[in-house]
Amino acid sequence: MAQADIGVIGLGVMGANLALNIADNGYTVAVYNRTAARTEAFAAEAGRLADRVVASATLEDFVASLKSPRSVIIMVKAGDAVDEQVSALNALMEDGDIIIDAGNANFRDTMRRFEQRAQTAPGLIGMGVSGGAEGARHGPSIMVGGAQDDWRRIEPVVTAIAAKYKGEPCAAWLGENGAGHFVKTIHNGIEYADMQMIAEVYGVMRDHLNMDAPSIASVFSVWASGPLDSYLIDITAEVLKTHDASAGVAIVDVIVDAAGQKGTGRWSVIESQMMGVPATSIEAAVAARSLSAMREERKAAQDRFGLPPMVERREGNAIISDLENALLAGKIAAYAQGFAVMAAASKEFGWGLPLATIARIWRAGCIIRSRFLDEIATAFTENPEAPNLAMTPEFAAMLEKTDAPLRRIVSEAVLNGLPVPALASAVGYFDTYRRARGTANLIQAQRDFFGAHGFARSDMEGEQHGPWGE
Repeated sequence: MAQADIGVIGLGVMGANLALNIADNGYTVAVYNRTAARTEAFAAEAGRLADRVVASATLEDFVASLKSPRSVIIMVKAGDAVDEQVSALNALMEDGDIIIDAGNANFRDTMRRFEQRAQTAPGLIGMGVSGGAEGARHGPSIMVGGAQDDWRRIEPVVTAIAAKYKGEPCAAWLGENGAGHFVKTIHNGIEYADMQMIAEVYGVMRDHLNMDAPSIASVFSVWASGPLDSYLIDITAEVLKTHDASAGVAIVDVIVDAAGQKGTGRWSVIESQMMGVPATSIEAAVAARSLSAMREERKAAQDRFGLPPMVERREGNAIISDLENALLAGKIAAYAQGFAVMAAASKEFGWGLPLATIARIWRAGCIIRSRFLDEIATAFTENPEAPNLAMTPEFAAMLEKTDAPLRRIVSEAVLNGLPVPALASAVGYFDTYRRARGTANLIQAQRDFFGAHGFARSDMEGEQHGPWGE
């Protein structure tokens, strides 16, 4: 039997494309799928790469086809399916072999698997892979967590298949146990916020400025060559200009306005709350997707209340320029929140997450790749201990430039009944963050009144209580 350099279990779209990527980079890859017909079909469709594919009908044959020490990537649905696959592999693999979970796993599941792993079991790596089907086939961004020695073993293959940014692989070891899957989760949270803000800006142009999809596409095409240059802006322009022949309109105009979600966005919000780090733009984006699914309720509410009358509308380049700057400001908020959550988790779990490196490996391959990430990498290289991205010199200057446009867009949207929850959350986040004296003193007084929780005073030491009962 031919001996493969590495194996892939799970031949769905992501697993199949990752296996082809591995073969395309000169490695022999063993493949296995629980459904034997899928394995056979994959091998038959491998074309010019067929001689680098070793297909097995059973898990035992799959493991036997691998060079020792063995490395196996599993690309199956997160949750119980991963536990079952790891358990099955543990029975066939040896100490010194490595199991790599490359699915969208909850990092807490990954950490549990590390804790439960027997001393003599195969090594375990949690590997976040971003870039969708296209990235998996031609070069994703890869975030690795686990023992650094295990990473060194798989590093040649992983860096070969990863996206490249100016020749530099967009793959890195980020820390022990669940570090890689955690960073992938926050990546997806930022992605939710970025997509939601783009949709909000699209909504202002469509519903307030009465622009059609091709006209909006032209605006995004121009923005793609400026500070907003990114994959998501590029594909937004492409989507908006795509015509549907059967309907005779832009295809976006006949797509149902209910967004799907697979859980990673919610996980990022949950973890931000667990860390006590505000990620309000990500929270707003996740909530907006949930609201989008409530189509019948939304229709009933519009029938009952109607829509607010349009009370103000600016015309021309001024509002388009403001929309561009508002989107940039909102993007800064989302990234600042995401990186702050990662910094907090790094301390809590002892990972030592390299924030500048994370920004660098996101510059190509992943969904949120953009010019913006070069600037983030520079900011955290120059000041690794920066408390917040907004406080680094370059981003502080950007915020000063974009603050007024963001306020104008959010104000105009609110006055005209246009939903901009993520952009509005960015305003609230910045306003709260930059105000030295807020209003939580009243909350502390309330908490002490009904629960005797105590509070600190600015003119005394120690915990104090109010004279509420006197």
